[in-house]
Amino acid sequence: MNKKKKTLVLGASENPSRYSFLALQRLQAHQHPVVAIGKRRGIVGDVQIETGKKEWKDVDTITVYLNPMHQKEYYDYIVSLKPNRIIFNPGAENDELAGLAAQNGIQPVEACTLVMLATSQY
Repeated sequence: MNKKKKTLVLGASENPSRYSFLALQRLQAHQHPVVAIGKRRGIVGDVQIETGKKEWKDVDTITVYLNPMHQKEYYDYIVSLKPNRIIFNPGAENDELAGLAAQNGIQPVEACTLVMLATSQY
């Protein structure tokens, strides 16, 4: 089993029809520590969805469920957390942020968190 990776779900939602909701559930099911930021406060499993930019420590992965237009306000915040990687889920691909990440030693990954978890590639 792979090492557990503390993950920030950016664009989290407690709406069961959203992929970010499924990601929150599956990350918890795989026992990864999870933190979340969304448009609205809420809870999924035992994860509190925050609306502000919290200064979490030891975030390994940021998985993005925001379209590129809504990512801009998080650029500095993402870099400040110093994650090992950013996963750009389908619809969240962003060359500008991927370039910024790479310049700061953060691995940009265009993939689906749900598929990565299901195929043991997370």
